[in-house]
Formats: sequence, C-alpha cells, structure tokens
Amino acid sequence: MMTLKILLPSRVLLEQEVAKVSAEALNGQFCLLPRHIDFAAVLVPGLLGWETADGQEAFAAVDRGTLVKCADQVSVSVSNAVQGPDLGSLKKTVEERFEQEDERKKTVRTAMAKIEAGFVRKFVEIHGRRK
Repeated sequence: MMTLKILLPSRVLLEQEVAKVSAEALNGQFCLLPRHIDFAAVLVPGLLGWETADGQEAFAAVDRGTLVKCADQVSVSVSNAVQGPDLGSLKKTVEERFEQEDERKKTVRTAMAKIEAGFVRKFVEIHGRRK
C-alpha cells in the first residue's frame, strides 16, 4: 500500500491508503504501484485515478501541478482539484466549476477595464494640463 495525498494551496483534499495511482504527465499517462522506484512528474490538467485499499476506483479532476513518489508516499500538489464519487458526477462538478470560474474571470476583466479606462482618462487629463 501507498499513502496518496492531494494538496491544494489552501487545504489537503485527500489523504488515503491506495494500491495504485494513475495520472497524466507532460510525456503521457503512467501508473504507480507500491514497489515502483521513486518518481517525480509534472502533471497536466486531467484525471488522477487511484485504487483504494478495498479495490474501489476513485478519481479527481486536477489542474496542472506536480506528483512526487517517495517510498510509500505519493504527494500530488495542484492549484485546483475536484473529487467525485464517479466519472459522471465528476464531469458535472468540473463543468459547474468552469462556469463559476468563467463568471469570475468576466467580473475581473470588467473591473480591470474600468480601472484601465480611469487611468487613461487621468493620464489624458494630466497631460492636457501640462500644455
């Protein structure tokens, strides 16, 4: 057995005993078993899968990050991840998160546009006074 730990910037998403871990790195998919050598990889956005101690498959959708296997510890550090009971509900959760993220990005872009417009107006106003 190995201990899988999924770390987010603000919390530990998962810490669990697992029989195997599968993920996708820059150079393709891979699978780790307890007796494999120590390993490190840069993960791409996708699915992280594992088999629990009782033989059940589980998944998390992960953003880019890193995976490090050292002895019987597998640490995954990603900026964002979503865990789901099955692939169908995980897909739905990820889609909802993307919609929320898109709304936040639109709000930020609107705020930045207002700030930039205010900056340009002030610049033109100050530059006009100097003439």
